[in-house]
Amino acid sequence: MLADPALAEAEGCDAAEPRPGRTIGYAQGRFHDLAYVEWGDSASPHTVLCLHGLSRQGRDFDPLARALVGLGYRVICPDIVGRGKSGWLADPELYGLPQYVSDMAALIAHLGVERLDWVGTSLGGLVGMVLAGAQNTPIRRLVMNDIGPFLPWAALRGIGNRLREAPRLHHSLATAEARLRSALRDFGTLTDAQWRAMTRHSFVPEPGGTWRPHYDPAIAVAFRPGRVYNVTLWRDWDAVRCPVLLLRGETSDLLLPQTAAEMTRRGPRATLVEIPGCGHAPALFDDGQIRIITDWMGRAG
Repeated sequence: MLADPALAEAEGCDAAEPRPGRTIGYAQGRFHDLAYVEWGDSASPHTVLCLHGLSRQGRDFDPLARALVGLGYRVICPDIVGRGKSGWLADPELYGLPQYVSDMAALIAHLGVERLDWVGTSLGGLVGMVLAGAQNTPIRRLVMNDIGPFLPWAALRGIGNRLREAPRLHHSLATAEARLRSALRDFGTLTDAQWRAMTRHSFVPEPGGTWRPHYDPAIAVAFRPGRVYNVTLWRDWDAVRCPVLLLRGETSDLLLPQTAAEMTRRGPRATLVEIPGCGHAPALFDDGQIRIITDWMGRAG
C-alpha cells in the first residue's frame, strides 16, 4: 500500500528517510513480491522512479533520492524481481527484459500516478527506455546511466562471467565488501563509508554467520556461454519522445562512445554527459554526479 503522509507523521516517520513498500508482479501462473522503498512526501505531484542495474538493488540510489527529495520530489526505488527484498522467479528463464518491463508497469499502476520521471542505471535504463517508447507512456523525462540500445557481446560476456564466478557465501561482511570493491571497481572512487553502505544492502545474513549476495544466482542463466550476443534495441530508442539525459562512464565498455554519439543524433536526441574516472557504471554517489541529474531535472513543480 502507499504510505499515508498523515499516518507517517503520526508515527513519527521522517519523509526524508526511506519507507518500505510492496506490490505484486505476475509471471507464468504465479505472483511474486515486488519490493521498493519510498522517499519524500507521498502527496508530491512529481514522482521519480529510480531503477538499478542487473545485480544491484534499489538502495544504490539513497544519495540521489535524498537530493531529489530536497527538490520536492517523491522518489520510488524498487528492487527488480530476483533482487533485494523482491521475490524470486520459479523459472529462471523468465529473468529478462520483458518480465522486468511488465513488473515496472504493474508498479507504476500501483503507485497511482499519471506521469513520472525515470532514472535508470544499466538494466534499469533499458527498462525505462522500453517503457518510455511505448504508446501512451507515463514517463515524461528519462535519465539513462551508462546504457544504450546497442550492447556489445564482449561486455555482456564479462558481466555474465562475473555473475557466475561470484561466491555464493562469504564468511564475513569484510570479505563480502572486498569482493564488492573488486567486482564494482568501475563504479568509480567511493569513500570507505559509501562502500560499507553499499555492502550492507548487497548481502543477506545466513545461519552460522555467513553472508550471501542479495540476488537469485539464477539471474545469470541468461548469460550462459553460447547465449551471449550483440543486443540491438534501436527501434525502442527511436520510439522515445521524451527528453533524455544520457550519462556515460569515461571508460565504459557497455555504452560505447559511438553508441552514445548516435543516441544524440537520432530518436529523442539525448543530452550526453561523460563522467570521468569510472567505467560501467557511474555509482551516482558523488555530489558532482548527482548534481548533473538534479540540475537537468530542476525543482519539482
